[in-house]
Formats: sequence, C-alpha cells, structure tokens
Amino acid sequence: MKRKGARSTKDIPKDILDQLNRGEMETVNLVEWLAVDQQLLLENLLAQNGRSAYLSPLRTKIDQLNKQTVNTINEAIGIGLFEQTMQNNDKEFLAILSDHRADLVRCWATYPIGKSKNLNLSETLKQIQPFAADKHFGVREICWLAVRAKIAENLDESISLLSGWTSDQDENIRRFATEATRPRGVWCEHIEMLKQHPELGLPILERLKSDKAKYVQDSVGNWLNDASKTQPAFVQQLFKRWEEESDSKETKYIIKKALRTINKQ
Repeated sequence: MKRKGARSTKDIPKDILDQLNRGEMETVNLVEWLAVDQQLLLENLLAQNGRSAYLSPLRTKIDQLNKQTVNTINEAIGIGLFEQTMQNNDKEFLAILSDHRADLVRCWATYPIGKSKNLNLSETLKQIQPFAADKHFGVREICWLAVRAKIAENLDESISLLSGWTSDQDENIRRFATEATRPRGVWCEHIEMLKQHPELGLPILERLKSDKAKYVQDSVGNWLNDASKTQPAFVQQLFKRWEEESDSKETKYIIKKALRTINKQ
C-alpha cells in the first residue's frame, strides 16, 4: 500500500524514520526527505555493504563544509563516495548506489556521473538520463544539480543534445531539459550566458511550448520567468509570437506563469 507521509517532522513515526535511516524504504514527501539523517544513512549503507572504511574520510569531508544543509551534505557524500570508489577501483559499489531502494542513496549516485572527468558531455547526459526518469522527485531534482556545472561549461552542446530530450515520451526526461538549463535555477549557481542571452535556449523552449504535461509546463514557465528578470523584452516578444502561433491552453498557462515577475513591476 502507498504510504502517506507526515506533514511535519515531529509526526513521522519512529519506526518509519528508523527504516528511512537504514535505507530500507523511500521517502514519500519533502518532510521525510528533509528528516532523514544522511550521515546515519551513510553509516548504515557502508556497514551493510562491507565498506565501513569509507566512512571516516566522508565524515571529514562533511565536517569541512562551511555550511551544512541537506543539499551540501548530499553533495559532499556523493562526491566523497565518488572519490572513495575511484581510489579503490570499486565500480561494484557505484552500481549498488544507482539501484538502491533508498531515494537518497540514488541521489548520491548522481554525483560520480557529474564529477567524472572521464565522461564527455554526451556520455554524462546518457548516464544521468535514468536518474532524470526516476520515479522519485528527490532523485530527479538532485540529478540535474549534479551535472549542471558541466552543462553550463558546454552550453551550446548541452542545448543541442537536450533539445533531443524534448521529444521523449517520458515527461520527466522532457522536464530535465528545461530544469537543468534554467538561467537562475533553484539551489544552484546561475548560468550567466542564459541570463543575458536567453534566446540560446530556444531550441529547447520552442519544442515544449505546448507540452501536455503540467510538470513540464511549470518548468518552461519558470525558465522564462528566470529570463524575464534580466531580459524582459525578449520574453514579451517571444510570447507575442507564441500567442500568434499557438492557441493551446498549455501555451497560455506557460505564458501566465512566466509573466509573474513582469506583471509585478
């Protein structure tokens, strides 16, 4: 049976939290996701798989963080696991992470893909795609964060490759194309080139302007709302053309969502 998550951390049953911290089940909402003790989950994961020797250097990495948040700890663990598996030539453990039942463990598995210097951009995106299609919201969010730096460093090629994702049958994969390239994004560094030249993103945006999935529509709207903060004229001109080309309710929804900053001015 599908679980319903608690609405606040204090309402999470102890047995559920214990199972989450042991990696025996997935979180079902953001409250649970934030409540998991990632360091305890890591300790349990390593003990369960005979890799407790990795724990000390990983804890050191976490302790050295200037600011410990859910996302910074998540990234530190992911990168730390990448370093340990590379030092120990432990490809088997990377595979275990990628297929683990616990969503936070799968989140950690995305950072080795993003940080690997042995993967070119095309290979990076190919390996991250299964995580972009993951059934869990947390994995889908962390996976684009894990590869965003490489996307920003190779922007033209990234947009060219990701424009092909916009025709995928899976709405999660289509949504990745916009979410990973948002000019401002959430919890991440901005992509200055797209803030100043949002027209570079048109190969992706044009193909999604009438997407049937609200999940995708929201992302496209947020992408263009980001762009409107630095290039409002571009967004307004684009929407004038889109309104002439498409009378769909999907396009109208995207336009309304994207104009929320401009309309406040």
